[in-house]
Amino acid sequence: MPIKENLQRIKSQIPNNITLVAVSKTKPHEDIMEAYEAGQRIFGENKVQEMVGKWEALPKDIEWHMIGHLQRNKVKYMADFVSLIHGVDSLRLLKEIDKRAKASDRVINCLLQIHIAEEETKFGLDQDELSQLLNSDDFKSMKNIRIKGLMGMATFTDNEAQIKREFQSLRKTFNEVKQFLPECDTLSMGMSGDYMLAIQEGSTMVRIGSSIFGSRNY
Repeated sequence: MPIKENLQRIKSQIPNNITLVAVSKTKPHEDIMEAYEAGQRIFGENKVQEMVGKWEALPKDIEWHMIGHLQRNKVKYMADFVSLIHGVDSLRLLKEIDKRAKASDRVINCLLQIHIAEEETKFGLDQDELSQLLNSDDFKSMKNIRIKGLMGMATFTDNEAQIKREFQSLRKTFNEVKQFLPECDTLSMGMSGDYMLAIQEGSTMVRIGSSIFGSRNY
């Protein structure tokens, strides 16, 4: 499984201004090092414990992104090092991140996760919840988090028109939030199956796992 070749192929397909997060969840250290040696520095994990183990063992110039659903009681384990938290889907979680970041004397970058899929299973804020969060006094008083942008996951379907519609709705929300929070510059949408479509619709960050590392063994 030529990880280096896969990475080079994907990097040749996506514009230079798009951030590539290599989704390394469940993958062994050797696979991550192969991608690292091919120049990749940003890796995404969905389990805090696994990410902590990899952070401890692997080169310190790797940026670790937490891309999975995050439970509040796990934030403390990664507050010292996480570069970006993708899936912030509640004010309560944001408060916990702010608290733990303060204890670690850091400002932690976060993306707010917006529910765009027509499936019920995906996490994320709806428009009302997003508006309530951004307008809340709690949010305005937080000093140790920085909202860098939004993240969303499209429905898992072959219906390209539907995926496109979901990405377009997220981009619209992103443009609205940018008026409110000028530091927002990241729109994270698109994975192995739909990243080219996501880029066409304005994504600035794609999360790609199986197209780099091959299929996962759970």
